[in-house]
Amino acid sequence: MASEQLRIYLKENCPGRKKAVKSPELEQTMGVSGNELRRQVNRLRRQKVPICSGAEGYFYARNAGEIYATICGLKDMMFGLAQAIDGLEAALENFGEETGGGGSP
Repeated sequence: MASEQLRIYLKENCPGRKKAVKSPELEQTMGVSGNELRRQVNRLRRQKVPICSGAEGYFYARNAGEIYATICGLKDMMFGLAQAIDGLEAALENFGEETGGGGSP
């Protein structure tokens, strides 16, 4: 799927949060996997195309508020990922210190 096809589809069919489309429906419509859809959305956003998302699904922004809400959601995800990384790094510090015969924890 070309990013341009996704851009056109969202702009024409999903203008604004009220017309958002859920990922599974968009995947089926565009004939792509969820991973590919997310890659294409990311690519478009990096090209300054106002593709937004929320609990309602994906949509083409109609105003700055919709873009801002998506930015806030992405920042929340970024914070959650940073916490997951911190936890794994802390786990890594203790990794291998356990001894034993491969039994349960």
